[in-house]
Amino acid sequence: MNSTTRHELLLILDFGGQYTQLIARRVRELHVFCEIMPFDTPLEKLTARNPKAIILSGGPASVYAAFAPVCDTAVFEVGVPVLGICYGAQLMARLLGGSVEHAPAGEFGKTTVKLDETSSLFRGLPAETSCWMSHTDRIGMVPPGFRTTASTPACPIAAMENPDRRQYGVQFHPEVVHTSVGRDILQHFLFDAAGCSGDWTMSGFVDDAIQDIRSRVGHERALCALSGGVDSSVAATLVHRAIGDRLTCVFVDTGLLRAGEGDRVESVFHCRFDMPLVRMDASTRFFASLKGVTEPEKKRKAIGAAFIDCFAEQARAMQGIPFLVQGTLYPDVIESGSSVASTIKSHHNVGGLPADLSFSLIEPLRLLFKDEVRDLGRALGLPEELVDRQPFPGPGLGIRILGEVTPENVDILQRADAIVERVMRASGWYMKVWQSFAVLPGIRTVGVKGDERTYAHTIALRVVESSDGMTADWVRLPADVLEEISHAITSELPEVNRVVYDITSKPPSTIEWE
Repeated sequence: MNSTTRHELLLILDFGGQYTQLIARRVRELHVFCEIMPFDTPLEKLTARNPKAIILSGGPASVYAAFAPVCDTAVFEVGVPVLGICYGAQLMARLLGGSVEHAPAGEFGKTTVKLDETSSLFRGLPAETSCWMSHTDRIGMVPPGFRTTASTPACPIAAMENPDRRQYGVQFHPEVVHTSVGRDILQHFLFDAAGCSGDWTMSGFVDDAIQDIRSRVGHERALCALSGGVDSSVAATLVHRAIGDRLTCVFVDTGLLRAGEGDRVESVFHCRFDMPLVRMDASTRFFASLKGVTEPEKKRKAIGAAFIDCFAEQARAMQGIPFLVQGTLYPDVIESGSSVASTIKSHHNVGGLPADLSFSLIEPLRLLFKDEVRDLGRALGLPEELVDRQPFPGPGLGIRILGEVTPENVDILQRADAIVERVMRASGWYMKVWQSFAVLPGIRTVGVKGDERTYAHTIALRVVESSDGMTADWVRLPADVLEEISHAITSELPEVNRVVYDITSKPPSTIEWE
């Protein structure tokens, strides 16, 4: 999908930084569309996109190390503004004639930085503020034509610039919220240095996406992998808006969904939205594919393969359909790995796809983050109760059950999860958090019920707040809400005698347990 080329475009070269996706989010929040591309993308491919500016991301490597990722030096000769962040700033310094050295002491976390207010990036900002640092190397000498514009006690060159060439480098991370003036810095770069107008809006995205989908599908038909969650629901609505009844939504009842999910999906999409919908009961197939499987990655790939088998079977039954619509998001793609970023976990609709896939994929949300998808859903007129629904993983409860996934374990978790949602909604907390759900960790503990000894399951409660799912913090739920959830689960589920609360943020953990 190439709808975004009709808007101003900023390109981010990815050197494997943990915050690369945050750069993209912050830029889009300022209504400038951007895409992340590998650091070694050929120059002609970059210039063919006609970018307004380029950002070089951070990364874990040292620029002077063997096999360090390096972009084409000609990037600095294209004539568009370039901003290097952390590793990107060090690479800019090294490639343009400066030097980079190992710092006597690294800087990590919140750091006080002094800014030169005469810099075009820092115009109108406080002379001293807080920033987010994460580095062990530092710029030792700025390149010819550059000047130092910021410093910290441990980093004399915390920022540099060559305003004549519109080239800038910052050692800290303006994309991280802990850099208090980070948004202002990016705004100065985008609008003052690059001359962007901020023409990217969600309503414009809808029009462009519909046009692209129609152009690609032509007179053919498509299947949509509909789970009933926010992502697939928005993707289905967008494609249905583009090609009408030539889209058939396929809802696969995997047996790994929330209680009553199948009936709810059928009611909403077939009855309310009048979309062609096929409901497949494939629970037996999914449980068979997961029999004896306990390793998380193998679970995800088995679920992904079973999904594709179901869609291929349905396509054959409908005399062949060439296109498959999926609600894949940017974080799905990022976390499934790239040439420079580690694979955190395979997503069933990215890392789980087989090599001999017979469909051509339509993934209209592939470049969007979750909050952008919600905005898109609103632009499409979807009801708030659907748009604001908490994320639910594509592999379903299969990755919230540690160990082997069995019908019996799913039944326990479905009932526990329904209680969590019920209490969270009744307490008013459901809409305040990113996700709240139950996990079955496969632990049995000793307890007492009715004056008798029990040896029963433990339920783990996971509640986090986030803006995009890339990072998350555990929620400090009031004690009375926690108590009500625990009491309800242990009272209503005879198989459970203990509830624990997960108080770990992402990182170091992920939101889901597997």
